[in-house]
Amino acid sequence: QVQLAESGGGSVLTGDSLTLTCAASGSTFSNYRTAWFRQAPGKEREFVAIISGSGAATFYAGSVKGRFTASRDNAKNSVYLTMNSLQPEDTATYYCAAVLGAVLPPSSRARSSPNSYPYWGQGTQVTVSS
Repeated sequence: QVQLAESGGGSVLTGDSLTLTCAASGSTFSNYRTAWFRQAPGKEREFVAIISGSGAATFYAGSVKGRFTASRDNAKNSVYLTMNSLQPEDTATYYCAAVLGAVLPPSSRARSSPNSYPYWGQGTQVTVSS
């Protein structure tokens, strides 16, 4: 099992940047592929990005591709989400999630479905104001 804790959220202005951190404990983190999701009030949880256990492979939702970057440092048991050019529509609670298995599945649905991930953090709030 792995325990996850997000940090780094905050209130920023349109066009600003922010980096979220997902800190893991309890298991060998490189064995887990890790994803970022977000949920805005009244909306369903939305896939943002996924990174393989080694960090060599990533996959992004179309709405954030080119603006957000997922990375990881397994020596620090941490995954990061660097968010650039933030927009008000990026306002949400951001969650990291993990599943045992380092390699990204070929199916985009398997990558992006919240049901694929048994381990979740508590979330961190990101608010972008215009």
